[in-house]
Amino acid sequence: MKFNLSLPGSPARVSEIIIGKDVLEQVSGNLEKALGGRSAYWIWDEAVWPLWGRMAADLGWWRTEDRVIAFAASEPAKRLSAVEFLARRLITAGADRDSALVAVGGGVTGDVTGFTASIYMRGIPHFQVPTTLLAQVDSSIGGKTGVDLPDGKNLLGTFHQPRQVYVDPRFLKTLPDEELRQGMAEVIKSAIIGDEVLWKFVESHSQALRNRDEESLLRIVSASCLLKTRVVEADEKESGGRRVLNLGHTVGHALEKLSGFSLKHGDCVAVGMVVAAHLSCRLGAMQVSDLERIENLCESWNMPVRIPAQVSADAIVKAIQADKKRIGGKLHFILPVRIGEVIEYTGLENDELKTVLRLLGAAS
Repeated sequence: MKFNLSLPGSPARVSEIIIGKDVLEQVSGNLEKALGGRSAYWIWDEAVWPLWGRMAADLGWWRTEDRVIAFAASEPAKRLSAVEFLARRLITAGADRDSALVAVGGGVTGDVTGFTASIYMRGIPHFQVPTTLLAQVDSSIGGKTGVDLPDGKNLLGTFHQPRQVYVDPRFLKTLPDEELRQGMAEVIKSAIIGDEVLWKFVESHSQALRNRDEESLLRIVSASCLLKTRVVEADEKESGGRRVLNLGHTVGHALEKLSGFSLKHGDCVAVGMVVAAHLSCRLGAMQVSDLERIENLCESWNMPVRIPAQVSADAIVKAIQADKKRIGGKLHFILPVRIGEVIEYTGLENDELKTVLRLLGAAS
C-alpha cells in the first residue's frame, strides 16, 4: 500500500508512505531512487540494531557500514546533546549538504534524526523506518521533529517532512508487550478522533493484535496512518485542525514530565484521554456510556486510567502551564464527544480541571 502525504507549498514537501508486509525488501530500491544520487547515513536505535541490523545488511540497505550510526534512544536522552552527538558523528563520517539521513527505530530515534536533518548543514532530507507501533502509527508521520527540555517535551523542534516512510508490521514481532501497549494507546486515540470503524476493529480483534497477527496489525497501522495524513494535509503546522491529534496529550505530557519520564508515553496518553472524556461528560458534550467504552478498552490493554496517587492536581496544572499546547495563555483541550468525533475546547478553568484530576486519583 502506498499513499502520498501532499502538503501546501513546493512539490518537494510530499511524504510517500509505503506500508506492507514486504516493505523491508523494498527499502533499498525505493531509497536509491528517492535519494537521487545523495549519500545515505543511517541512524539506528542501538536496541534495534542487534535485532534487525543483519537482515538490513543482507537486503543491501547500505553499501558501507561506516555510514551506520547507533545511539542510545530513550526519552531521557532526547536532548540537544543527542543532536550534537549525531551531528559530530556525521561530520566525522563525511556527511555533507548532499547527504540524507535514515532513521531506524522508535519515536525518539525518528524525532532526533528528523531534527538533526532539519538543521544539519542548514537542512538535508531524511527518511523514516519506524520499528515500534507508536512510531508507525504516529511519530513517523507528519514531519514533527524535536527534543525535550527539563521544562517539558518537544519544546525545541521543527517541521521537517520525511521524503519517505517505510512501514512493515514484521518489526512488531520483536516488540516487547509493553511497547505494543504504548502504540495501542495512539491507535485508540486515532479511533476516538475520527474512525469508529477502527475502534470496532480493535474491540473485536484484541487477541489477534496481541498475538501479532500481521493482517490485523496491518489493518490498524494503515487506518491510523491514513487518518493522520488527512489531518496533517489540512493543517501541516498545527495552526488549527491538526490540534485534534493532541487528544490525551495535554495531561499526558504533564504526567511524563512529572514522572521524570519513568511513565511511558502511551500510558500517559491513555490517562489523558480518560481525563478528557470525564471533562467532556461534565460539560455535557459526551454520554457517560462512551466514557465507559473508552475506559474499558484502555483497561483491556492494561493501560492506566487513573492519575498516580503521588501526583498532585496542582503539579499537573503547573506542568501544563509550561506546555506548548496552551493557546493565548489558556488551557487548550481536545475533548471527545463520541467515538469518532472530537471538539476543541479553549479556556478551561484551572479549578474545573483540578476537580476532575482529583476525581481520578490525583493528590490534593
